[in-house]
Amino acid sequence: MDKVMATAAEALADVTDGRSFAVGGFGLSGVPEALIGALYDSGASGLTVVSNNCGVDGRGLGILLAAGRIARVTGSYIGENKEFARQYLAGELEVELTPQGTLAERLRAGGAGIPAFYTPAGVGTQVAEGGLPWRYAPDGSVAVASPPKEVRSFGGVDHILEHAITTDYALVRAARGDRHGNLVFRRAARNFNPPAAMAGRITVAEVEELVEPGVLGPDEIHLPGVFVQRVVALTPEQAADKGIEKRTVRER
Repeated sequence: MDKVMATAAEALADVTDGRSFAVGGFGLSGVPEALIGALYDSGASGLTVVSNNCGVDGRGLGILLAAGRIARVTGSYIGENKEFARQYLAGELEVELTPQGTLAERLRAGGAGIPAFYTPAGVGTQVAEGGLPWRYAPDGSVAVASPPKEVRSFGGVDHILEHAITTDYALVRAARGDRHGNLVFRRAARNFNPPAAMAGRITVAEVEELVEPGVLGPDEIHLPGVFVQRVVALTPEQAADKGIEKRTVRER
């Protein structure tokens, strides 16, 4: 099946308000910038986003956040986005913080059809006991707090129950992809893109290089096309536009 769409806008033409999205990338590495831009242009709002972070000011998911389009975020790192922190502390944004490895496994489990799993990560903390602020009230009090999680012992070690994540859509970026949706990721971009892609009911991949079916060998493929429903080929300019979160230089 040829899954290639003409444009990112066409690939997201059926998005409506209130939809949920798993979004790949780590920092600014492997972020599906073209698809995020198309989602912004669609005007959809009230979105739920699951991602390692929420971009930075002015890039990635940060552009949707600044426009007030995101209602809820599940992530593991607030990071360098000042607007994210401002909205969260002002009670404008609901935020579920979760350990980074747990987030990756919740996404992967959702794609694998595993409804929940036990992990020792977070035992003995508010992650397990509940009470983490999900949403603040305008006066600074906690309006919505995380609930306690089920604890069970395995081999004498306590574990907490974490539920899998599935979303309406997933947006990911790959270095190479074919018309059937088979994807190859490059270096750090492989961190969250594969599990995010697995979690989406409709997964859209933007690819820097589109190749014909059969070009990618079975051992090269990081994510099989069964998890991908739509593919968008980036222009050379889009493929080359890769932001750097923190540029560090030194004198020789």
